[in-house]
Amino acid sequence: MKNIAIIMGGYSSEYKISLTSGNVVYETLDRSKYTPYRIHIFKDKWVYVNDEEDEFPIDKNDFSINVDAFKITFDCVFNAIHGSPGEDGFMQGYFQLLGIPHTSCDMYQASVTFNKRDCLSVLKPYGIKTAESYFLNLGDTIDEAAIVNTVALPCFVKANKAGSSFGVSKVHKQEDLQKAIDVAFKEDDEIIIESFLDGVEVSVGVITYKGKTKVLPITEIVSENDFFDYEAKYLGKSQEITPARLTKEQEDKVNKEAKKVYEVLKMKGFSRSEFIFKNGEPHLLEMNTVPGLTRESILPQQAAAANITLADLFDNAIEEALK
Repeated sequence: MKNIAIIMGGYSSEYKISLTSGNVVYETLDRSKYTPYRIHIFKDKWVYVNDEEDEFPIDKNDFSINVDAFKITFDCVFNAIHGSPGEDGFMQGYFQLLGIPHTSCDMYQASVTFNKRDCLSVLKPYGIKTAESYFLNLGDTIDEAAIVNTVALPCFVKANKAGSSFGVSKVHKQEDLQKAIDVAFKEDDEIIIESFLDGVEVSVGVITYKGKTKVLPITEIVSENDFFDYEAKYLGKSQEITPARLTKEQEDKVNKEAKKVYEVLKMKGFSRSEFIFKNGEPHLLEMNTVPGLTRESILPQQAAAANITLADLFDNAIEEALK
């Protein structure tokens, strides 16, 4: 029996979604193989939460807990933290220092993929197509004409290091740019402004499964809103169609690109990359390295379409981490 710490929560706006993902992992893990522990990671506390909702503090020196005067350590950490500090490299670096295996990618990969600007910059030399982009840091002079000249309208204004469509606005008129920039800066001190790609949006899960890179069935995103925002993602304002309604040529192209991105970045564990087709070619928007793991989330839907159960998906992640 292996002790598995399921870390959930986090420091970002996504903490509620993370708690849901973590609890699904907790409920699903095979109790004949694993003893799972729910670990809540927040800025003001790191605690183990038992089934009675009692809290026990984490000893950060070795990531252990004391329950009834008995010290418990962990064989593996299952990372279910969306956003900081679980998706940006901080927890990966911490566990690497402690020598504790974990289910997510390594520290550098987490840091690069969480930073949209850095990720796209790293991948461009490999021929990965992306939208036109314009970068702003907090305090920079805002030249609206230069922005529009670079990315055209409509465009997307995004927080650079935030997930789940927090801090994202679609801008149709130049006079609305400043408001969108202000919204994005509430989430992050760096923002990215991207050209609008008008085409089919898809999400492609790529995982390490039984020792090999596996591309899962593709999901097509059809949002009821103007784009795939928070409401569309989590409040039912979208259709997520798996498998996506793509031609064989489109499917082959995006599968190839998603696998290439995963392998170029030397990824491990879960990933979910978002693409939009423009002129028949998939353009990468971003990669998530700790995607949602609720039963309604995209990656579990894709795994189910590949005849991989949630229990098998989670078990495989732990087995890969322990290799």
